[in-house]
Amino acid sequence: MFNLLSRLCTAKGVSGREEEVCCLIANELEGIADSVAVDKNNNVTAVIGDVSNHNIMLDAHIDEIGFVVVFIDEKGFLKVTPCGGMDCRVVQDSRFKVLTESGEITAVACCMPPHLSDGGEDKAPSADCIYLDTGLPAEKVRELVRLGDTVAYDTTPCMLLNNRFTCCSTDNRASCALLIRVAQLLKEKPVTSGVTLVFTSQEETFGKGASAAAYSIYPDEAISVDVSFARQSGVAAYESGELGKGGMICISPVLSRNMTDKLIELSKAEQLPYQLEVVGGATGTNADRISITRDGIPTALVSVPQRSMHTCAEVVSIDDIESIAKLLYVYISSAYDR
Repeated sequence: MFNLLSRLCTAKGVSGREEEVCCLIANELEGIADSVAVDKNNNVTAVIGDVSNHNIMLDAHIDEIGFVVVFIDEKGFLKVTPCGGMDCRVVQDSRFKVLTESGEITAVACCMPPHLSDGGEDKAPSADCIYLDTGLPAEKVRELVRLGDTVAYDTTPCMLLNNRFTCCSTDNRASCALLIRVAQLLKEKPVTSGVTLVFTSQEETFGKGASAAAYSIYPDEAISVDVSFARQSGVAAYESGELGKGGMICISPVLSRNMTDKLIELSKAEQLPYQLEVVGGATGTNADRISITRDGIPTALVSVPQRSMHTCAEVVSIDDIESIAKLLYVYISSAYDR
């Protein structure tokens, strides 16, 4: 799982430019799924089993947050704007990759040294103040970088103690790894119900991938898998889960209560750890869009607890990924009991 997560999290796929991670996921599923395809929206779709009688769609978004180049100044510094919910508090001095037509260029976000600061820079910079330094002269930068090129975090995957994993873009590559694990389980022990795994694009910006996929596939039911807030210093217990304590099963008026109750029931029956996440309206995930597709698709949401969301050092538990994968496999295998 560490190796799979590492490959997924280091593959670049800023929202709208997911080609690299698309190819990686498609390759991972070859030989496991019955069919694999990448569509014009950068969605990867994998079908396992016979979906003609009952089709369960599992969704995980593949895109990551990043920047888009909007200007190159006279010194060759790149002015960028957020693509998705970048946390400007942690951007300064971080390392990035500028994804150009000719390849990747390493860059560092400019930061005022504390020795030269009067204290006014201690607060988070606005997005308008963020520039990247590639180290190249201006004429070379203009030769290599185009306006509209995307920029992604450049970090190294690492295992922490207690079977925890840290890297950028575990939102939502942790869930992508989870769905690949579900595919492996279905390959090892086939079930009667058909499954369509969809790795969707542009969740961080517009939700286009999930909307298009749900409309096209129109499954009998769907489960979206994403990340949600894990407990850490300063995060209230009522708005977070705990790392290593299982998936966060969401209760929301947007979601199917029957599906949610079944996930809880199966967790108890299989002695799989789980937690509850209660929201009073929209979930802020692909589940919202999937649930209102066409005349409505019964939809559930299970999330991987994650610390430090939307930073270059997001943290998840591999144990949670494995336990949620087992829960989804059991849910799929019980389709005709419902």
